[in-house]
Amino acid sequence: PLDKDALINILTEPKNSLIKQYTKLFEMEGIKLTVTKEVLNFIVDRANEFKLGARGLRAICEAIMLDAMYETTSESKENQLSELTIDLAYATKHFEKSGMSKLRVA
Repeated sequence: PLDKDALINILTEPKNSLIKQYTKLFEMEGIKLTVTKEVLNFIVDRANEFKLGARGLRAICEAIMLDAMYETTSESKENQLSELTIDLAYATKHFEKSGMSKLRVA
């Protein structure tokens, strides 16, 4: 199994990392996306908790980011939203809302 630092690197370091992909998607809508370090730790902790490893990172990110991807892109056009910060409170709320927190370890 990968340790916490390795999973955080997978999320942030490669050229096509998940966080860079989301940043680019929001950038295409004119929104500057910021994901706090606490959120990165939260994502990695959930992947470890459910024993999902690196492959589970995408599912957890999607659970957190899905609403933001739809809500903010329409808001950016209507209200001139230009910046979005994903903090721990937002990530926790949307992760719980997604139902992924009810998963059981296999």
